[in-house]
Amino acid sequence: MAKMFSNNPDVSFGDVNLSEEQIREGHNPGAGGWPTVKYFNKETGYGGKPYVKKTDASMCDELGDVKNMQACVEENGQTSLCSAASGAGCSEKENKFIATFKPKTAEEVTAQTTRLEGMASGKMTADLRTWLNQRLAILRQLAKGGAVKEEL
Repeated sequence: MAKMFSNNPDVSFGDVNLSEEQIREGHNPGAGGWPTVKYFNKETGYGGKPYVKKTDASMCDELGDVKNMQACVEENGQTSLCSAASGAGCSEKENKFIATFKPKTAEEVTAQTTRLEGMASGKMTADLRTWLNQRLAILRQLAKGGAVKEEL
């Protein structure tokens, strides 16, 4: 997994061996299954948040599936393997979405981002949630990279 995201500046991986480093303060290793997977971003701060399982499988089986682990990294890291700037790593569906939003103004991209973020808390199938997260990651890239059209 680390290799898949090696060129993505939004993602870093870490590993703590508790037999060598006793990190306990508020982290509760082993809670919710083993391995303990936590993610850290601006929203979670230094305390991070634990990964919430999406299936009935054991933690190691669920995240042992590359597709599930990739979705976990992309969702919690608010990132994507798809590059909105170059189209590299993007599916045909993602490239079509990029083509639709690249010519949009910053305001239009922000409005769509806000709309999708509002939908994110709702109930949906795993496939729909994945597509929602992919679109959000693309929109964030477009907004961050200034790839959207400037309003005159």
